[in-house]
Amino acid sequence: MNVEIRDERFRQVVGDDAPVEEVAAGFDFTEGAVWNHVDGCLIFSDMPGNIMRKWTASGGIEVFRQPSNMANGNTYDLQGRMVTCEHATSRVTRTEHDGSLTVLATHYNGRELNSPNDVIVKSDGSIYFSDPSFGRMEYYGVARDAELDFRGVYRIDPESEDLTLLVDDFDQPNGLTFSLDEQQLFINDTMRGHIRVFDVDADGGLSDAGVWAELTGDREGLADGMKIDSEGNLHTAGPGGVHVFAPDATCLGVIYVPQGVANFTWGDDDLKSLFINAGTSLYRTQVNVPGRKLF
Repeated sequence: MNVEIRDERFRQVVGDDAPVEEVAAGFDFTEGAVWNHVDGCLIFSDMPGNIMRKWTASGGIEVFRQPSNMANGNTYDLQGRMVTCEHATSRVTRTEHDGSLTVLATHYNGRELNSPNDVIVKSDGSIYFSDPSFGRMEYYGVARDAELDFRGVYRIDPESEDLTLLVDDFDQPNGLTFSLDEQQLFINDTMRGHIRVFDVDADGGLSDAGVWAELTGDREGLADGMKIDSEGNLHTAGPGGVHVFAPDATCLGVIYVPQGVANFTWGDDDLKSLFINAGTSLYRTQVNVPGRKLF
């Protein structure tokens, strides 16, 4: 079997097994998978290659953007514009419908951000992103000293575009995702191997509610990309592959992947194809519970 079942509910969410196929290979380090349901395509990043790529069932792999400023995480805002985290420039940018780039965030209190990593958009249009220091390391970014002495999570206001620091006590914050009702925000910490949960305040701020779950396993992989499916099950990169948690924080099981998983997203017409960024390849498997449209 290609899965580790830790709770019987895994069979309803994923299935009895989840055979993984390699869709494409030969990249440097894949990340930031995001599905565009309008165009029927997958966009993903290859950070060390300084390129973003597009995949379609009919055309296979094509270049989407080159250079990409060593882009990492991607998402779409409410208007269907791509929001991207850039390692080489320490920026968060938005791709307008005409293809031009708008810079959304570069500095906090006059100091350059570390290297924005993963990003999500709330239903009110506000943008939340994590800012670890991975993009200031060789290979994954451009080696350079940090200007900030912490690694935090931020919010960009949808009206003023003001940048607010929400939390700064992570080792390396990485994947983040809202609960279905957006009353909670989950953020994982790569080096500590756990997921924290925060209550979302009326003004968009966060109140720490503690550690929600630990990621366990003896295979390759760390806490990285994280998303919620259409029934509220939380999926996250972790040891061995993609870990699946029920809304009650029970780990239902793990989808094993041949390489360490960095990120993933649901795609295809039924949103039941789980596209997985892992190492030098793009993989895909089928699940029972679909993902969600981003716009």
